[in-house]
Amino acid sequence: MIITHDLTKRYGRTVAVDSVELEVREGDRYGLLGPNGSGKTTLVRMLLGLVFATRGEIEVLGQPVPKRIQDVLPSIGALVEGPGAYPHLSGRVNLTLFDAAGAGGRRKDRRQRVGDALERVGLAGIDRRPVRNYSLGMRQRLGLAGALLRQPKLLILDEPTNGLDPRGIREIRDLLDELNREGTTVFLSSHLLAEIDAFCTRVGVMDRGRLVLQEDLSSLRAPTGRVTVGSPTPERVVALLDGRVEHRDGEVLTVRHDDPGALNAELVAAGVTVTAIATERRTLEQVVLDATTTSSDRVEAAG
Repeated sequence: MIITHDLTKRYGRTVAVDSVELEVREGDRYGLLGPNGSGKTTLVRMLLGLVFATRGEIEVLGQPVPKRIQDVLPSIGALVEGPGAYPHLSGRVNLTLFDAAGAGGRRKDRRQRVGDALERVGLAGIDRRPVRNYSLGMRQRLGLAGALLRQPKLLILDEPTNGLDPRGIREIRDLLDELNREGTTVFLSSHLLAEIDAFCTRVGVMDRGRLVLQEDLSSLRAPTGRVTVGSPTPERVVALLDGRVEHRDGEVLTVRHDDPGALNAELVAAGVTVTAIATERRTLEQVVLDATTTSSDRVEAAG
């Protein structure tokens, strides 16, 4: 669905995107992570032909971009850097104008398309209200509604849950899940680990303009070679395992072991009560911290 080769964007001496080799496959739920300023939005804008690359190649839906961007745009829904709208007009009128500009299909079906899009994002009840009176979360929903007018094969979203409360984030996640199950490939960029962790199946991590990691999320969550054990007698676990306990937090212990079943059998055979036992796996936070070296808001003292 999306392939880039040696994709690079420079602004003067600043390298915003550096030799990125991106691969988004059909049916993916691909999450692009990275701190603010890591190059995510610049990369997204190049995928949509909004910014020209300094060097490299882009292929979207089998076509070169930006050369053939007009051929693929009808099959793409996008929300980048917040939705644009006429503030004095309602959400329905804004979507109608957007549709008339070429986002949707036949004119006679326009009213239905707009209504369906508003309904899917949860704005059907307030579509007569001027957009200037919308909250930030409502504006995000309106932008997503505009992306859905195309009935897209590919959704490209930049921070799609910005401004939404927890319930709104869950609703948008459920909507994206439904669209993906219906056949839409979803590519979203975010700096929110929880958002990516809850929805995506494939992850890319940006750092200083480079794509430093790209992998299926299931592979990244590999076992660490440790097992967490819960026991009301943690001191007995420590004594029995003879140095294999690496950490203890109350009744929860981290044990160096790669087989929770065998460890559980060993403890039970020794008369130790086990209340919980599980293989320890890397969290997405650990994966990102291991892959990146920068923080977008850290400022070091000069000299």
